[in-house]
Amino acid sequence: MKRHIALAGAVLATAGLPLASAADLTGKVTLKGTPPPEKKIEFDATCGKMHDKDVTTRHFVTAADGGLANVFVYIKQTPAGAKLPAESPVLDQLNCMYEPYVLGVMTNQPFKVKNSDPLMHNVHATPKVAGNKEFNIGQPVQGMVAEKVFPNREVLVRFKCDVHPWMFAYVGVMDHGFFAVTDKEGKFKLPSGLPAGTYTLVAYHLKA
Repeated sequence: MKRHIALAGAVLATAGLPLASAADLTGKVTLKGTPPPEKKIEFDATCGKMHDKDVTTRHFVTAADGGLANVFVYIKQTPAGAKLPAESPVLDQLNCMYEPYVLGVMTNQPFKVKNSDPLMHNVHATPKVAGNKEFNIGQPVQGMVAEKVFPNREVLVRFKCDVHPWMFAYVGVMDHGFFAVTDKEGKFKLPSGLPAGTYTLVAYHLKA
């Protein structure tokens, strides 16, 4: 069984989903209206050399039809039998930008923060939920990797680089694996195997 869901853009959009059997859940988030223009990022001299064209903020990344990227979509309830994935998600620092801009991890799932640039970055996570500890670590050498975990659900944890004030990323932390981030067309697909039941689907965007 497959269910396709379309959600209009909002800070917090929810949809009740009755599923009679295990389902593949796909959908698309669309922004209605015209978003404010993005701002040009003013790189310093070193980071500027890594880009041959202007780079802007990523507050509203939309497709021609209004499809909205970087929306964190998840099942609000906690389905039984959640298992940690075998692979560790990676938050990379590449060309003086965090990649990806929005990432999802599970509670107690190790994830990696990598510096792919030949210069100093620092990784400053600023969670707000009790038990998710703030950290601020330097990565002065290209190829350095740090491994971290968050024990509690939180949507979303902000990451920043104190060396480069334009660098931000956001990590959604869930106590199950049924979440996704919309792509550049606004599309998402949750992992397969969601048990039968009635669920609330949440679509969270930072600025919409």
